[in-house]
Amino acid sequence: MADDNELAALLAGDRRAWDRFVRRYAGLIVSAVRSLVREGTEVEDIVQEVFTRLCKDNFRLLRSYDPARAGLTTWLTIVARSTARDLQRRYRPPMSAIEDVPETVLAVTDSHAEPLKLPADLLSPRQQLVVTLLYEREMDVAEIAQLLGVDPQTVRSTHHKAMLKLRSYFATENR
Repeated sequence: MADDNELAALLAGDRRAWDRFVRRYAGLIVSAVRSLVREGTEVEDIVQEVFTRLCKDNFRLLRSYDPARAGLTTWLTIVARSTARDLQRRYRPPMSAIEDVPETVLAVTDSHAEPLKLPADLLSPRQQLVVTLLYEREMDVAEIAQLLGVDPQTVRSTHHKAMLKLRSYFATENR
């Protein structure tokens, strides 16, 4: 970690202190950026932007570091991730207006005209009820819990178990 003397030298404009700082923390910053961005050239650009932000305006951002609030590595990780998110938002391709999207792309097809035929004993009666209330009646977990007089976690657990059974059933069906 950089001690107070190293940071003071860096903030005073010592070029060698800056070079040591970059060598010491470049790997950390690359790792923090890579956790959000996968493309190599984009990672390099964002890392460059992090270092630019740190030294811009006479190290204004780096001067805002407060060792009482966080360690330097934690603070640098937060700065790197924030910079990556900012740049990703800024350069996100513009979305098309809904009026510009062909209607055929947005059309809802009736691909499930026939109800699914499941074995009668695949789901328990409670699992069938929870799935029906969630997907056919479009009720939320709290409403179902109140209706059934159970805890919401029981509804979530019942739904989860039903989904596991359904996934397993359809995985073997599609083989």
